[in-house]
Amino acid sequence: MEVPFVRVARERGERTRRELADADLIDDDYEIDVEDGSLYIPVVDPAAVASDLEVVTRSGVERETQTTPADLLGFDPSYERLGRAVLLDEDDEGRARKIADAVLESDLPVDTVLNKASKVKGETRVRDWDVLAGENTEVVHREYGCEFALDLASVYFSPRLATERHRVAQQIEDGEHAFDMFAGVGPFAIPFAKRGAECVGVDVNADAIDYLRENARRNGVSDRVTAVHGDVRTVAPDYEGWADRVVMNLPHSADEFLESAVTVAGDDCLLHYHDIQHEDDPFGPGERAIREAAEPAYEVTVETERTVRSYAPHELNVCLDVRLERP
Repeated sequence: MEVPFVRVARERGERTRRELADADLIDDDYEIDVEDGSLYIPVVDPAAVASDLEVVTRSGVERETQTTPADLLGFDPSYERLGRAVLLDEDDEGRARKIADAVLESDLPVDTVLNKASKVKGETRVRDWDVLAGENTEVVHREYGCEFALDLASVYFSPRLATERHRVAQQIEDGEHAFDMFAGVGPFAIPFAKRGAECVGVDVNADAIDYLRENARRNGVSDRVTAVHGDVRTVAPDYEGWADRVVMNLPHSADEFLESAVTVAGDDCLLHYHDIQHEDDPFGPGERAIREAAEPAYEVTVETERTVRSYAPHELNVCLDVRLERP
């Protein structure tokens, strides 16, 4: 079977393998191969591989079968992986317990199983969890070379946005001023800082800010990350005209904070505006809201319109990369 591989010189092989493993990009269904002085590492999503790595397609050798939860259950359960935790979304308590037992008995490197016990709720967008295995809801997640500690019961975090976060982070240039209006535990701010940006991250959730500070320390960027607990509408005037880049990852209500985004924007600022809209016009509402907030003080140019993922039937999670320039 033809499979995407990263091809790298053998002397760079182990370092590259670790980087891909940290980003959760290695395809464990296929063997790593060596040929003619090159190492071939199978990857699950070639589009998410860093641009400085070469991706090739070649025949892949399937690994010897490892025991999966599906092998033990007789059906393929739906779950997400986050660090050494598996996250379930099962309404039936008995089915959830059965899946948890199979996960622990399988060869997955997992010691915690959590089942969603509520919808996302409140201003901080957290949910309740049933702990089916493990000690608590705290996990350590690795993503594109960064490490994030977080407690799923007290902060919001979505592993599904890893590729989008990486896309934005790759645009960072050394010395930038980056302002994350809804920073959470730092999945944007930390990789920004690792690429040389000076970052300010704001969040109304005090627990998220504590984890942001901890994650800055874990990743060696405490000197480039300022974590601020508070409502960004109150904080923004303290950073008037400061930002070269602003991240607005609050898709359901980012438009309510555009005045603050314009406040912190410098003379030439790139705004990453995440939104959820109907598939018939996924980008129009966001662009109109941004223009209403920024013009005529800024010239507004939409540089990128990107569909991040499907969110619900006929609804899309999208991002507009918008340049704000003072005339």
